[in-house]
Amino acid sequence: MLGPAMVAGVAYLDPGNVAANMTAGALFGYLLVWVVVTGNVMAWLIQYLSAKLGIATGLSLPEALGQRFRRRPARLGYWLQAEAVAMATDVAEVIGGAVALYLLFDLPLLVGGVITGAVSMALLVVQSRGGAKHFERIVIGLIAIIVIGFCAGLVIGPPDPAAAAAGLLPRFDGTESVLLAASILGATVMPHAIYAHSALTRDRFGQVAAGAERTTVLRATRIDVTIALAIAGSVNVVILLLAAANLEGVAGTDTLEGAHAALGAALGPAVALLFAIALLASGLASTSVGAYAGAEIMKGLLRVRIPLLVRRVITIIPALGILALGVDPTLALVLSQVVLSFGIPFALIPLVRLTADRALMGESVNRRFTTALAIVCAVLLIALNVTLLVLLALPGS
Repeated sequence: MLGPAMVAGVAYLDPGNVAANMTAGALFGYLLVWVVVTGNVMAWLIQYLSAKLGIATGLSLPEALGQRFRRRPARLGYWLQAEAVAMATDVAEVIGGAVALYLLFDLPLLVGGVITGAVSMALLVVQSRGGAKHFERIVIGLIAIIVIGFCAGLVIGPPDPAAAAAGLLPRFDGTESVLLAASILGATVMPHAIYAHSALTRDRFGQVAAGAERTTVLRATRIDVTIALAIAGSVNVVILLLAAANLEGVAGTDTLEGAHAALGAALGPAVALLFAIALLASGLASTSVGAYAGAEIMKGLLRVRIPLLVRRVITIIPALGILALGVDPTLALVLSQVVLSFGIPFALIPLVRLTADRALMGESVNRRFTTALAIVCAVLLIALNVTLLVLLALPGS
């Protein structure tokens, strides 16, 4: 019964996470460790609610919302923001894969972006033709590469335990740290993962009948989510600690290319090579999951099916455009995560509302305490986004 959460968990290990966490560690040291930890704690509850929705109703979140929105303009409006989120997701994942191919094989970024998109399409074909389990096994294999690649450097260049523990105290240091915190949360609690997880459990289990069978599936799902988020959260913390311990104050480490070079200089070429391989695995795995989520968003809200190739081309165009224009890829990655952060409330608030609806969820409806915790998560995430807007609007910020 395990597997769907591991696929959804790839969203928490995408190149946007790498860029945001590496940049945070290089610029602010251990300051934002608490943001990564808090984001992953919130993500556990959010992903479980999404999975539970698919199990209890046999519907993905976009399908459930498509049924609730009676008027077509409402569905179109909601779809537009969700589509923007899907495209921002692709920006992070395709650019990350392109940067990794550049680091490994010196390929031009645009060529690397096209290759990343093509490989993600092949993985989606496996999912649609080979079934959910084959897709899950491939993704889990890529996750293993990601874990090894990003954690290897920490063995050679370990962090300061006292400083890392101090990073658990919530605080900021100016507007840029708030921007990075929003970026980290956007990369951690990703809207497309919320949309996707309900679809993944639907595809694997269908609507599970109430009673002992549903109780068993939900128990297994909690274990699945716990394992997936423990792995993703640990790797995210490791990336930030790796940068804080070895890259803080080093010139040029505000880009993935610079961080790669600095890691090689500080910890050796083997660590730099593993970092690049992990970044490539991250881009390939996450872009396929992002495309899966995008297809589900379109089907559920617009009630139309578009061929995967066409769907892939639509969402990859902005990422390839950014690469073609020569925009700094790491800056594009970080800003894409901020866009994702602003998309969180549009996915999270409906998810909480639907899973608290007894008429829809039956015996699997949220307990009041669960709903209260989910509301707190939503309020905190929205408050951070509002704070970010205010700080950016202030003169001289």
